[in-house]
Amino acid sequence: MSDNDGKKTLGVRGGGPRSGNVKQSFSHGRTKSVEVEVKKKRTVTKPAPGKAAGGKSSLGNPSRRPAGITDAEMERRLKAVAAAKAREAGEAEQRAREEREREEERQRRREEAEQKEREQREAEEKARAKAEEEERKRKEEEEAAKRAAAEAAAAKTAPKDDAAGAARGGAVAGKPAPRGKAAPVGERTDREDRGNKRGAGREDGRRSGKLTLNQALSGGEGGRQKSLASMKRKQERARQKAMGTQQREKVVRDVQVPETIVVSELANRMAERVADVVKELMKMGMMVTQNQTIDQDTADLIVEEFGHNMVRVSDADVEDVIKSEDDKPEDLKSRPPVITIMGHVDHGKTSLLDAIRHAKVVAGEAGGITQHIGAYQVQTDGGSTLTFLDTPGHAAFTSMRSRGAQVTDIVVLVVAADDSVMPQTIEAINHAKAAGVPMIVAINKIDKPAADPDRVRAGLLQHEVIVEKMSGDVQDVEVSAHTGQGLDELLEAIALQSEILELKANPDRAAEGAVIEAQLDVGRGPVATVLVQKGTLKQGDIFVVGEQYGKVRALVNDKGERVKEAGPSVPVEVLGLQGTPEAGDVLNVVSTEAQAREIAEYRRNVAKEKRAAAGAGTTLEQLMAKAKADENVSELPVIVKADVQGSAEAIVQALEKVGNDEVRVRVLHYGVGAITETDVGLAEASGAPVIGFNVRANAPARNSANQKGVEIRYYSVIYDLVDDVKAAASGLLSNEIRENFIGYASIKEVFKVSNVGKVAGCLVTEGVARRSAGVRLLRDDVVIHEGTLKTLKRFKDEVSEVQSGQECGMAFENYDDVRPGDVIEIFEREEVERSL
Repeated sequence: MSDNDGKKTLGVRGGGPRSGNVKQSFSHGRTKSVEVEVKKKRTVTKPAPGKAAGGKSSLGNPSRRPAGITDAEMERRLKAVAAAKAREAGEAEQRAREEREREEERQRRREEAEQKEREQREAEEKARAKAEEEERKRKEEEEAAKRAAAEAAAAKTAPKDDAAGAARGGAVAGKPAPRGKAAPVGERTDREDRGNKRGAGREDGRRSGKLTLNQALSGGEGGRQKSLASMKRKQERARQKAMGTQQREKVVRDVQVPETIVVSELANRMAERVADVVKELMKMGMMVTQNQTIDQDTADLIVEEFGHNMVRVSDADVEDVIKSEDDKPEDLKSRPPVITIMGHVDHGKTSLLDAIRHAKVVAGEAGGITQHIGAYQVQTDGGSTLTFLDTPGHAAFTSMRSRGAQVTDIVVLVVAADDSVMPQTIEAINHAKAAGVPMIVAINKIDKPAADPDRVRAGLLQHEVIVEKMSGDVQDVEVSAHTGQGLDELLEAIALQSEILELKANPDRAAEGAVIEAQLDVGRGPVATVLVQKGTLKQGDIFVVGEQYGKVRALVNDKGERVKEAGPSVPVEVLGLQGTPEAGDVLNVVSTEAQAREIAEYRRNVAKEKRAAAGAGTTLEQLMAKAKADENVSELPVIVKADVQGSAEAIVQALEKVGNDEVRVRVLHYGVGAITETDVGLAEASGAPVIGFNVRANAPARNSANQKGVEIRYYSVIYDLVDDVKAAASGLLSNEIRENFIGYASIKEVFKVSNVGKVAGCLVTEGVARRSAGVRLLRDDVVIHEGTLKTLKRFKDEVSEVQSGQECGMAFENYDDVRPGDVIEIFEREEVERSL
């Protein structure tokens, strides 16, 4: 055909039974006839479901089919399998289609974001161009105004008659004045009025004219000052106007929300109106005001509703400001070693330190024993500086010694050569091992006649401390604090050990240190002895220590001198605390007082919650069980006041160990400082004595104690305090009843006596039989009765006792079952006073 132009004839998919010409329609009424060739669809003949390829039934051989399955059932099962396969194919197709849709949606969103970004860039470019155009126009106007001002000035300087003539000529001719000449008065006035109106209508924030005193006092706004927020809004409007868009886009913020937050604070952090936030909460069914607190989950819903991102923070995040980072190696500088003197009580630790310091410290301690942690710096002959911590050796100061081991670099273990290894020596070894610090053994009192250093070395060997003379790696030095022998060798050993350790710290950072001791001074307030470990502590620094915070008012070194700063390994007394911290607390310097207060308050709340949880965690059953267990336990309540925190803790720990299953000491309250009227009131209410350790009661407390009959006892040596409390607690113990065996008697015959009952005729075989004694009846060495004698007779006479080898008659009180051959055991009871 000519219409085909030699091309193939068109075919129709899935052709029907008809073929021939088909008319195609085009736009503008054009049509075209096309011949259609119909192609026959190729058909593939498949065997019928019920027939196999070979003409046999596809349902299988009946003989191989499971029993009881008919042809209909088999056909139904095959159809079910085919349907399941079709369903699986449909689900796979559905999944593929959903995946394609998701991919298309992602592509669409990506294109939208790119389109929005392009539009935003174009808008910013237009706004920038518009702003540049306006700036150019403004500059042109200013230049025109300057030219007009110059022309006016030139016109004034021209001769008056020329000006008048020009004005008359202009008035007559009705034409503008020539260039360079003054304009008519009426025209100039109109121009000035227009300029004034334009200047008055301009709101660019610039002040025109002079500022008068009234304007300055009244603020120029009718007595009302403009707020900072209104100025910011005005600037924002001006900026939007300059950019040509009044539609401000939503700013998405990261909102930090703690565990609980006030509604107004949440609105402030989102930069939303409080009324809108309250409205949203009311929609959620919460009738709250702006001053009420909501939890973190509720705040999460609100933040999400307003389109912001929520960042969950906890109250513990306030401590993040004091988390120290590791120092860089180039910032580290050498620091003096911190040496702790440890050992048993009265082994000469403080005397040894005295000999090194050439000072008398023991004289200042009651009873000649150390009861505080002393911190001192010593300059050696070689010019190096050493920091010494002198810890008490008494058993009550175990916790103080453990704190000393935590901050130390080297431990000097002092052992008396005439006393060898003692219990507190073993404790000191364990503390040093637990802290992982090297040890130097100083065998003291080497000048005494009974000194035996080898015995000390052998005793240390039992506790896995092998000194160099026993082929070990622990240095040992024989010293005498009395004569000064071996002190130089000890200092050399310390210097050698510190060189091996290569001790370094960064002095150019915020200070961090440990509280060695804390006390309440009458004249200076709370004072803490701090060993600086990192950084430099300076006067004026704001710090937080435990549950307390403060500002460094003054720093006092170990010689009692005021210093401006203290670097690493320097012990100083810090003044300026808000309260007395616990010994062992860590001091950290922070940037602001608000941070310090916030951290201290958080720590106080945590401690309070822990105490409350410890009390609330007890169930009623546990309380009842405890009350039942304690009903037979006597308690001695006491109130303890000490001069420093470490001593108070040591006394409390010592008193809590006093007692047994029947008696115990209960410390109702302990604290630091003088005994006050409040302590006396508590003692009166609980019937407890007040124990003062190195402190005294003030005048009102003394008067109150005399009136109320409260006992106040003062001590300066911890031995005496513990011994007195032990004696008082021993008085609460019930006396112990002991039995003393005094004799045996065997029953030979039993007689019946009227008005008496059965009487046993006995022979005392051992000891003595007494009428007042207790007796037990033994039959075949088994106790069958215990009681007292009703009668003890020799012949017909009532006697008080019968000696061994003599015969007598015995009758038991309220017991008659006696037989010949039984044995009577005679014993006496006595009460013995007990002590703890």
